[in-house]
Order: sequence, then C-alpha cells, then structure tokens
Amino acid sequence: MPVTNFSFQEKYQYQNGFDSYFESEAVPGALPVGHNSPQKPPLGLYAEKLSGTAFTAPRHENKQSWLYRILPACSHPPFMPLASTNISSPEKKLHYIPNQLRWDPFDHLPDTDFVSGLRLLAGAGDPTLKQGLGIYVFAAGVSMSPQSAFYSADGDLLIVAQEGVLDIRTELGWLLVRPMEICVIPRGVRYQVHLPSGPARGYALELYQGHFSLPELGPIGSNGLANARDFQAPVASFTEDHSEEGNGENAKKYTITAKFNNTLFQTTQPHTPFDVVAWHGTYYPYKYDLGRFNTIGSVSFDHPDPSIFTVLSAPSSVPGTAVADFVIFPPRWLVGEDTFRPPWYHRNTMSEFMGLICGAYDAKKGGSGGFVPGGASLHNVMSGHGPDMESYEGARNAELKPAKVGGGSCAFMFESCLMVGVTEWALDKCDKVQTEYSEHSWGGLKVHWKGGQEE
Repeated sequence: MPVTNFSFQEKYQYQNGFDSYFESEAVPGALPVGHNSPQKPPLGLYAEKLSGTAFTAPRHENKQSWLYRILPACSHPPFMPLASTNISSPEKKLHYIPNQLRWDPFDHLPDTDFVSGLRLLAGAGDPTLKQGLGIYVFAAGVSMSPQSAFYSADGDLLIVAQEGVLDIRTELGWLLVRPMEICVIPRGVRYQVHLPSGPARGYALELYQGHFSLPELGPIGSNGLANARDFQAPVASFTEDHSEEGNGENAKKYTITAKFNNTLFQTTQPHTPFDVVAWHGTYYPYKYDLGRFNTIGSVSFDHPDPSIFTVLSAPSSVPGTAVADFVIFPPRWLVGEDTFRPPWYHRNTMSEFMGLICGAYDAKKGGSGGFVPGGASLHNVMSGHGPDMESYEGARNAELKPAKVGGGSCAFMFESCLMVGVTEWALDKCDKVQTEYSEHSWGGLKVHWKGGQEE
C-alpha cells in the first residue's frame, strides 16, 4: 500500500504571499543547505528543476523551483495520443463572430472527472507559439482516480470554482478550492482533482502566454484590491509508492495525462507522481479567497473603469494592455451623485467573457433566459453591450442614495486584448446559447430624445 506522510490536519497547510520565494519540506533535512543540486541530495532524493520561465529571464520575472523527489518526472514510457476527446476533437475549431453571446448554466456531468469534464468554450492564439489563451467551463461528477495525474504543457490554468468543492492534489502539495475561491496551476505541474462534497462546476482560463501577476496600484497607493499576503501556496506532502516492478501483471500503474497543443497524450508508470518530499522556489500553484478583495470605488460622481476590480493580470508586450485580466464584481457600496451607477453602454477594444459565481449581477436581470449562476456571456472586440432595458430604466429613474449592490453575489470577467473565437460546441452543440439574448436585452430600449428640449 502507498504510504502518505501527512495527517488530515496537516493536509491543508499553506504559505502566504504572492510571487514570493517559498521553501517547504515534508521530512526534516530533505532540503539541501547551500546547494540546489548537490552530488548526492539528502535522503537519497533526486533533484529536479521546474522552470516556468527561461533561465535568463530578468530576476524579478524569473519563475523556477527546485523539487527533491523520490523519482524524477521523466521516469515513464513514451506518451501516446488519446482518441478524440472534448479537448482534442475537431470541434475545437474557433469561429470568430461579432455577435453578443450568452449561455444558460452549463449542465452537471455526473459520470465525468475534472479532465474529461473540461469543455473549450472560446479562445485565441496558439499554444505552440505561447501566445493567447483558452476559456473553458468544467463540470465533474466523480473524483479523478488516485492513481492518475494531469498536466498541461500549454499554459497556466486559472480555475474559478462556481459550485462544489475541488480538493486538488499537486506535486507541491494540496489546495482546497471552494466557491468564491480561485486557484492557479502553473504550466507543467501535475495534479489530480477530488470532489469531497459531490459534483462541482466552474470556469477556467488557460494562459498560453506568460504568467499572472498583481496589477500595479499606481495612484491608489500601497493598499487595495488583492493583497499579496492573502494568496496561499501549499506545503510539501508526498506519497511513498515507487515500485520498480513495472512490467509485472499485478504491478500498480499510475496514469499520466498530458495536454500538449490542445491534444491529450497518456502514459503509465509504476510509481506515484506525487513523491516530492521538499521544494523551494518561485514557481508553484496557489489559491486566493475572493472575499478578501478590497474593492475601490468613487465617492463623488461617475465611477471608475471596471479595471479597478482586477485581481490578477497577465500583461502583453504592449504596456498597460493584458493578454488576460481576471476581474471580479463583488458586493460593494455605490454612493456617486448624479451618476448612472450600473456599467454604462460601451464598445471595447478588449474582449469580455463574464461568468456568475453566485447571486445576481446588478446590470443584468436573472430568471429564465437571463444571466444566472453557472452561465456565461461573451462580448467580443467592439461588440456593443451594456445594461438590459429593465436595468437601465431602473437606474435612470432611481433615487440616488448610498446603496450596497451585489449582496450575496459575485460576477467575474476574463478580459483580453485578443479577438476571441468560439468553438462549435459552444455555438451549436451545448444547447445553452440564448438565441434571443440581444433582442431580449436591448430590443425594447426606449427613445428618450426630446427634440433638443430639456426633460
């Protein structure tokens, strides 16, 4: 039987801080002192470097970690391509259209695990060039096998839990991710997802290009938005199961699934991939509680651009422009005078994909055919959008007093400078597209023009 080194109480221990240097050892003395790769690492372990950036990246951008493990990750037979899957099917072809799109909540999938429950909804770019992103929804009804692991060579995966709990085991330790929490699994890190409280559903963004960072605060000052200390990285934990009898009929097999250029490959090995006894560095998975976000807003008139709600940003080569921003709209006070308080009507050079974790969004009405938890919307580059008619008329005629909006609610947005394409599954096969979204939202807008006369 495999031997684990942690108790239940020790399983979920975290180190705090974003973009920090961390070190962790599950067994005292497993981390070498003064050397990263000594001739003989402590305790008979192998030293393995996990690089998330080029060796020559500037020091402040460099993301590298050293892992000290029982067997290195290369110890496996060749990967073989899997047959057509949700990720690698011909339906991954993207369609670029200017229409506003909205989807009803996506179905739960009772017989699928996290990997088989990933559905590519939209994206742009090319993972082979390390450019662009992919946007997913996921639904899982069963845990991944404890003798399996998954990793993506295509990019970092930001997971937004919407319903259900994800108990994620990574090579570097455990992350418990609940609704109103997010996590980021870096490119190349192996993990498995368990469902301790039943079915789970949510959203994910795979970043092919660079890594997420905290946005600069500029005139806001040194405090506000997401604080670095509130991000959590796992502590080391491992399983000791490293049979060398890999060819026997009764030998235990661990299945490793790799995502490589949006295609799945698979291999088996006779030892657990979760055998990292100690690690140190700047490249690791992490989680964040969205309830700790310190919202900033106007206290006079108008309101700031939605960029003021940015939690994480992945910058492009153009200063001030992001390949992907992760933005949330949490409960907050609105106090602006003589101000249209919901988001105004706008056309944006950025693409905006929105999801709703819980509650109701203040600029769109819920109910049947509306914007509800588990659903999504996409407003592509320069596609006009804004409040629906009911929301507009209510905000236009409201008596403006200080009011708290979004109580018990949180919407989020994946925003990108890229023109986003949509998969055939998202357009035609999932049966969740709201075909009358545009007409329902803006077809009945009233004309308030008074021929040049004041109201």
